[in-house]
Order: sequence, then structure tokens, then C-alpha cells
Amino acid sequence: MQSLSRLLYGPSKEDRIREVQRRLRTEQRSLDREIRQIDQSTGKVKADIKRLARKGDTKNATMLAREVVRSTKHRTRLVTSKAQLNSIALQLQQQMAMFKVTGTLQKSTEIMRLSNSVLRLPQMSQSMREMSSELTKAGILEEMMNDTLDAGMLGDDAEELEEEAQAEVNSVLHELTDGKLGAAAPASTLPALDTAHETQDMEQMQAQLDVLLRGEHA
Repeated sequence: MQSLSRLLYGPSKEDRIREVQRRLRTEQRSLDREIRQIDQSTGKVKADIKRLARKGDTKNATMLAREVVRSTKHRTRLVTSKAQLNSIALQLQQQMAMFKVTGTLQKSTEIMRLSNSVLRLPQMSQSMREMSSELTKAGILEEMMNDTLDAGMLGDDAEELEEEAQAEVNSVLHELTDGKLGAAAPASTLPALDTAHETQDMEQMQAQLDVLLRGEHA
């Protein structure tokens, strides 16, 4: 009967959400692989920087340090995007639990916000648009995400690297060459990924989900 209904009317709201949940898990695994690849490549580049420093090749060591900075920034974006995908998945899990209890789904501005943020990661853009379309049909998103991308999220041009990342380049060189090249950056200039607020939100959602599930099985 469900197969006939799906054939006549298309996937149900639950089917659409489950498909998005499956794709979210797939995308998270893909980001994990890319993060590991960056870690491996960065390790090799750092070894090359040390080798060049011993030879006194400051020019090429500096060029490689810029690549380390770029890779580190990109890795931070990937880690952030993975956390955002996980947050979307948790909220969809909560929506499914509520749907079983109340028979309704709620539109979510938070999922929209997170989806738009992940959309700015180039390798996630198409997949996120497709998942957004499914969530729109399921009634969770109000409309398709904006086509406008923040150019600043798509990469760093040479001017930005020179103007904003030189201190980080110097810090990388200073660290990897035991102070022979570059200069130690003040602690205030070093970027840090603040996940405390997001972690707290996810814990609160999980607690709400547990309450709903307990009520369902009571």
C-alpha cells in the first residue's frame, strides 16, 4: 500500500527526511576523508619547510608556509561545516520524533540558517541545494536557499593572503623552524574555533528528543 501511495503521490514527508538524513551522513563521511587528506598533505609540507629552513631557502619555505595557512583555514571550514551538518541531522531527528507524536512538522529557520552556511562550501553547494529542495517539499524549509554565495567563502585571493594572513605565515615558519624564520604571533591573533555554544544547543536538542521518545514509548 505504501509502495502504491509512493508511486501515485511521490515520496512521503518521512521518506524525504530519511533520504536527507542518509545524505547528511554520506556528506559527513566525505568531509572526514577530505580533512584526513589535508592533515596528511600538511604534514608532508611542514617537513619540507623544515628541510628548506635548514638549507637557508627562506623564499621557498615562505611559499610553503602560505600553503599551510591556506590548508589550515580550509580545514577549519570543513570541520565547521561537518559540525553544522551534524546539527541539521540532530534537528531532523527531533522533527521526526515530534512527527510521530503530533503528526506535524514545523518549519525551521535554524535549519535554513545552517543550510545556507554549508551551501557556501563549494563542494557542498549542489548537494545542499538538493537536500534543501527535499526539506522544502517536506514542509520544514520555507523556500529554496539563496543563489547568492559569499565570495569570501570560496577562497582566498593573493591580496587577502598578503594583508590578513602574513602574521599567521610568520607564526607557522617560527614554529616549524624552531624560531629560525618568521616570528611568534601574539596569542590574540591566533584563530580558535568556538564550538561551546553549538555543543550546548545540540545537547539541549538531544535532551528534548529523549523526552519525546520516552513519552512515545510510555
